[in-house]
Amino acid sequence: MLQTSKLIAQGQGLASALLKRATTVELDWDVRQKSRFDAIDSAGRTLGVFLPRGAVVRGGDVLVAEDGSLVRVTAAPQSVLKITHCPQHGTPYDLIRAAYHLGNRHVPIELKPDHLKIEPDHVLADMLRSMHLIVHAVDEAFEPENGAYASGGHGHGHSHDHDHSDHDHHGHGHPHAH
Repeated sequence: MLQTSKLIAQGQGLASALLKRATTVELDWDVRQKSRFDAIDSAGRTLGVFLPRGAVVRGGDVLVAEDGSLVRVTAAPQSVLKITHCPQHGTPYDLIRAAYHLGNRHVPIELKPDHLKIEPDHVLADMLRSMHLIVHAVDEAFEPENGAYASGGHGHGHSHDHDHSDHDHHGHGHPHAH
């Protein structure tokens, strides 16, 4: 088993020639949201993936194996519900309302300008249809949003410490996380 514990988000900084030579691995969302899993790449090699806890793997990311080889990740098609607005009975605003209600239920959701995607759930499908939305079962890649407070993966958190040795600008003496 070939071990990998490094992920390069979207292959940033890698030459296109290296990416073209890389093997690939196709993974569904259920696997990509785990930080530890086994997979088989396009060369038939068994990979043991050991990423930091909370890491999320996205389609387009690149795994670096212990032997230095690169493995491009593709998001596998899977069963999802694709939700669109009904032009005869609603407006695109209905999608915003649906995203709000799904978010209140902490449902993983992929947001697109003209549609939403969620994992199959007949209760949610009925709710969405009652909101005059069109719900279709399809097999497509699923790339749900990271939560606003998600750590790891492709978050964009920033933290820094302030030097409060001479004076305390903010009325307290501890580091901030932004």
